[in-house]
Amino acid sequence: METYCQTDVGLKRNSNQDFVYASDQKVGRLPSLLIVADGMGGHAAGDLASRVCVETVVSSIEGSGKTGTIPILAEAVQKANQAVLKKAAEKPEYEGMGTTIVAAVIEGNTLYVANVGDSRLYLIDDDRIDQITLDHSLVAEMVRSGRISPEQMRNHPEKNIITRAVGGEENVEADFFDVGLHKGDVVLLCSDGLTNMVEDEQIFRIVRREKTLRDAGQKLISAANSAGGRDNISVVLARLTDL
Repeated sequence: METYCQTDVGLKRNSNQDFVYASDQKVGRLPSLLIVADGMGGHAAGDLASRVCVETVVSSIEGSGKTGTIPILAEAVQKANQAVLKKAAEKPEYEGMGTTIVAAVIEGNTLYVANVGDSRLYLIDDDRIDQITLDHSLVAEMVRSGRISPEQMRNHPEKNIITRAVGGEENVEADFFDVGLHKGDVVLLCSDGLTNMVEDEQIFRIVRREKTLRDAGQKLISAANSAGGRDNISVVLARLTDL
């Protein structure tokens, strides 16, 4: 397994409210850990929310006594939710802060995923790109209910309204997925600063064309910035090199 991660402020924002983490080594009882978090709630609060979330998830996993990847991830997300809520109560300017999170673990030939919000995880093989996570956003729910088309979602005026966030409520509801992997598959975790600017098909072409994950990650961020770079852009890439 090989990994690469990068985050970029983009062209329009003054600060980067995204936070990324990637380890191809053991974290607690888990054999690997990949995370993207996209904070919200104002300049300082968004930066803080995403960092507190990721740091709490990592520390929770490192100290967890649970067994099973999904229970360990679920515990970590709940602890991160409490940590963000606690931090939000410390200062008036932190009130209402929160963050998305998408986290993944590659264990053998299985990918385990947890997500809250609209940061995404894609699985990319030689032939196709599949979005594994479901966006927790107002426009995504409108698409799923048939009220708007997927094409209308990208430029919808309410596309930045998310329906779940770490730090949003006392108890956060995460989605969990497990997917089989094959040698050579690429896993991409990203914030909406990428997916709002770059179509899935272009993401697929860039990842499959570039020889290294570093080149693929840098080209993805360049593509988002070339399209306008309206938000912070984060990518975490992992490739299964053996089974």
